[in-house]
Amino acid sequence: MPHTARPARHMFEPRDPDWESSVRQSFARQNVMRLIGAELGVISPGHCEIRLPFRDDLTQQNGYFHAGITGTIVDSAAGYAGYTLMPKGSDVLTVEYKLNLLAPADGEFLVAEGQVLKSGRNLVITRGEVYAIKNGKATHCATMQQTLMTMHAKESK
Repeated sequence: MPHTARPARHMFEPRDPDWESSVRQSFARQNVMRLIGAELGVISPGHCEIRLPFRDDLTQQNGYFHAGITGTIVDSAAGYAGYTLMPKGSDVLTVEYKLNLLAPADGEFLVAEGQVLKSGRNLVITRGEVYAIKNGKATHCATMQQTLMTMHAKESK
């Protein structure tokens, strides 16, 4: 989502020549993404977007997207951003993340964007942003920092 504070994206070189296919296949196997109705959006080396249309069963008591749902999609968006840079035959696992909720997630859909900050051999540091889209207006509702672990020689099931 466009906003003026976003720094320029880093340029990363994928270590897997089939990175896009690997990400799409892994996403298709994520049962939780299918359960909540999340869709893979734009992906590029070091970046991933996940979109989630509003459903009443994804809300908390005030009718906003539940914080757990917000955390779920941004964890996956940033995780897949990191996975785009991991070697062929590896897999990704979240080690930790910190989520700040900035505003109610009130919208027709959410957009979670994950971006790699640093890609190391074993650990990848990412950040994630979530925007609630309502009446064409984007509200920045959450921000996250995450650490991922590269699971070497551990291709997804």
